[in-house]
Amino acid sequence: MEAAINRFHDLFAQLGLPNDPLSIQDFLTRHTPLAPEIGLPNAAFWTPSQAEFLLEALQQDSDWAELVDQLSHALRGPKSAI
Repeated sequence: MEAAINRFHDLFAQLGLPNDPLSIQDFLTRHTPLAPEIGLPNAAFWTPSQAEFLLEALQQDSDWAELVDQLSHALRGPKSAI
C-alpha cells in the first residue's frame, strides 16, 4: 500500500478552504473546541458538500481519512495545543 502524499494543508484545499498556515490556524482557533459527542462531519460549520466529503473519507478509509482524523483531533484539543 502506498503512503498518502496529501498533507494537512491539502485537506483544507480539498475542502475549499484557505490553506495557508495563518488561515488554518485561524480556522482551528475559531472552531475549537468541538464537543466530543459531535462527529466531525456533523459539525455545524461545514457546508453540505464538505460534510459529505469528510463522512465519505472516513467511511471509505480513503487516503484522506488520516488527515480527517488529525483535523478532528486538532478541533477537539485545547487551543494551547494547536
